[in-house]
Amino acid sequence: MKIGIVCYPTFGGSGIVATQLGMEMAALGNEAHFISYSMPAKLDVTLPNIYFHQVCVKQYPLFEYQPFSLALSTIIVNVAETYGLDLLHVHYAIPHAYAAYFAKQILHEKGIKLPVITTLHGTDITLVGSHPIYKSGVEFSINKSDYITSVSQSLKEDTYKVFDIKKDIEVIPNFIDNSVKVSSHCARKNFVENDEKLIIHVSNLRKVKRINDVMSIFNLIQKEVKSKLLIVGEGPETETIEHLTKVYQLEDKVKTLGKILDVHSILSIADLFLLPSEQESFGLAALEAMACGIPVISSNAGGIIEVNKDGYSGFVSSVGDVQSMASNAIKLLKDENLLSLFKEQAEQQALLFDNSLVIPIYKDLYERAIKIY
Repeated sequence: MKIGIVCYPTFGGSGIVATQLGMEMAALGNEAHFISYSMPAKLDVTLPNIYFHQVCVKQYPLFEYQPFSLALSTIIVNVAETYGLDLLHVHYAIPHAYAAYFAKQILHEKGIKLPVITTLHGTDITLVGSHPIYKSGVEFSINKSDYITSVSQSLKEDTYKVFDIKKDIEVIPNFIDNSVKVSSHCARKNFVENDEKLIIHVSNLRKVKRINDVMSIFNLIQKEVKSKLLIVGEGPETETIEHLTKVYQLEDKVKTLGKILDVHSILSIADLFLLPSEQESFGLAALEAMACGIPVISSNAGGIIEVNKDGYSGFVSSVGDVQSMASNAIKLLKDENLLSLFKEQAEQQALLFDNSLVIPIYKDLYERAIKIY
């Protein structure tokens, strides 16, 4: 198969999953053609059957906002014609599904039929897509996709609530390669003393991640358990971290690391992962932590409860219930036997989302999509 993949190139879940999926399909002998405005963060273009096509938007002084969707549609058409794509898989509805629809119509006029699969990842539905400015266009383009998937049952239900979707949405969860054994090049002793616990949070540091709760939870933890907090990522809530670090007087206990390409090297030395998000369609960061044997303290937002099994791979509390999350964390960190058990169970839970189970589902979907025309 020759597969076109449209995704954001950032460290967010949609881009990471799209990139990994394309590389997995390429490893099976298919061509994976990535289309984005810059190189996806974790894409290895040195691998066989991998292609990257950059969307370049010409800067015209007439436009206050440059026409990215138009440029994307045109690139999709060019790639489909030049390489003979069998299907197009767009990740994150805005504006990818919209651009895919117009590209499909242009190709149809040329006698080329291109099946389109749209995968919904979260805030493209629950936050951005539901805004009145975008809602009708997003709803239309999703309905015009040949197949629609979502990364969790929760997101599927939210999509039906927000939009008038006429088609079935198939749930295909995010995945991880559990066969890759992490050999950390990060020494734990660089961050904590032997008698300290290491707690970590990884995200794009947006409001929905509730960074203020991360800081509050850790503040309560460190009063009961000798510990340090590592925060991995970049985003608008960086100032919140700096402010609360001073307020709680945690200057010697909180460290921000910015973006890290090999986040597993950090996860593998941690004891506990915090994810108190307000919205989370799946919780890929939590899954990555669990695969490294790190229990998760999370909220019950969206699809997190489909990933983090309460009382098994970690603990789940209501959004904003800082006291409950801190109490659960302290209970784990104070009991070495319980912590060890939860670490083992976190790894077992991660196996349910192994790529060996999920990739065949996508492969079947691709084969079905090709046969519709």
